[in-house]
Amino acid sequence: MLIDLHTHTAPKSYDALQTPEELVLEANGLGLDALCLTEHDTFWEAAELRKLSKRHGLLLLPGCEVNTDEGHFLAFGLEEYVFGMHKLSFLRQRVDQAGGVLVAAHPYRRRGLAGICPKDLESRLTRASQEGSFKYCDAIEGLNGRGTKDENSFSLRLGQRLGLEATGGSDSHSTGDVGTYATRFDNRVESLEDLVRELKEGRFCSVSLKAEEC
Repeated sequence: MLIDLHTHTAPKSYDALQTPEELVLEANGLGLDALCLTEHDTFWEAAELRKLSKRHGLLLLPGCEVNTDEGHFLAFGLEEYVFGMHKLSFLRQRVDQAGGVLVAAHPYRRRGLAGICPKDLESRLTRASQEGSFKYCDAIEGLNGRGTKDENSFSLRLGQRLGLEATGGSDSHSTGDVGTYATRFDNRVESLEDLVRELKEGRFCSVSLKAEEC
């Protein structure tokens, strides 16, 4: 089962240029089985997403991309943003209380990877793997649609060093973004509870939907 775990829509995400309807219509023609709407520091109501899912014939699940002092993290299982979630330890506490999961989003960012030589890349990987923020995560986003091939390679290798399974998502913000990367689940996912369970159990892998990478 293919699910894009990382998408954004307007007006809930301030930097998105597509409506939920536009995103869903595009995703429907790409073979995706579901989408997670992970707006910035904002949660969709489950009932609202159920209506959209029924209207368009595609499973839509709620999540959130939370901006913290230590980077961005995809949270699944929470229902609302609470003041203090910008502190990663507090966010993890809330996720645990809800029985949810936390995924490190686009971990390659802000690491100065452009034009870096192999020797320096190894040192960056070592340094990143020693950061305390990843101890709070259940998984790491290995493939992100807004990252370059080298940046995603860094994320995948970082996940291997940390012993964290890698998810995939388009990080779609506008039409044309979706259909790059997704997460393949071994079992059927039909609800947020199913999604959280499968992520916790590690029964998934990141995949490319781009023909030249398949």
